Amino acid sequence: MTLKNKIIIVTGGNGLLGRSVIARITAEGGIGINADLNPGNDIAKGMICMDVTDEASVIGAVDCVYKAYGKIDGLVNSAYPRTADWGNKFEEVSTASWNKNVDMQMNSVFTVCKKTLEIMKSQRSGAIVNIASIYGIVAPDFSVYEGTSLTMPAAYASIKGGLINFSKYLAAYFGPDNIRVNCVSPGGIFDNQTPRFVEQYERKPPLRRMGLPEEIAPAICFLLSDDASYITGHNLVVDGGWTAI
Repeated sequence: MTLKNKIIIVTGGNGLLGRSVIARITAEGGIGINADLNPGNDIAKGMICMDVTDEASVIGAVDCVYKAYGKIDGLVNSAYPRTADWGNKFEEVSTASWNKNVDMQMNSVFTVCKKTLEIMKSQRSGAIVNIASIYGIVAPDFSVYEGTSLTMPAAYASIKGGLINFSKYLAAYFGPDNIRVNCVSPGGIFDNQTPRFVEQYERKPPLRRMGLPEEIAPAICFLLSDDASYITGHNLVVDGGWTAI
C-alpha cells in the first residue's frame, strides 16, 4: 500500500498505459484521478474531463480535483494527443503538422505541470512522473518497421527527448520545495501491432519480447511513492534491455 490515500492525477487515463497506471494506483491504496477527454465527469468516482491541449480546461480540472480532495500528491502525464497524419514518414510531414504535434504533446505537459506545481508548491510536497520513451534517449531502429506500414515519427523522438530534459529542469527548480519530478521511458509496448512488426521488434531486446502496460505501471507508481523519496531528476528506463545493447 505504498500510495495509501495519495491523490494522483493521471492524464490520458483512458489510454493503454493510463488504465494500467490507475489500476496500479488503486491496488497500492491510492486514488487515481482519470483526467481525459471522455472519462465521464464524476470527481467522487475519480473521473474528470480534461483536454490537455486547452489551458482553461486544464486549470478547471486541476482546481476541481484540489477542491474535492484538498491536496494533489501526484501527477502522471500520460496523455498522447496527436494529429491524424501522425504516422506519416518524414518526407511527408508538413511544418504545420510538426508544430501542431509539438504543441499538443510537449506544450500540454508544460501546461498541466505548471498548474499542478502551483498547488504542490503551496503544499511543499508532490511527485510528478512524465512518460518519455526509449526513443527520447536513442535513435529509432528503423529495421523493425521494414515491410510494415508503421514508422517512428520524427516529432515523437524530439518531444520525448525534450520531456526528459524538461523533467530534469523541473526537478532542479522545484527540489527546494520538496517536489520530485522524474520520467519513465518505456520500450515498445504490445498493442496488437502487426505480427511482422512484433516479430522484428522482439529480435532486439535481450528479453526478446515487447513490454506490457502492467510492467510499466509499477515503475511509475514507485516513483510516485515515498519509497522514491530521494529520487528526482531521474529517467527510469523500462525496456527489456533495448537501450543496454
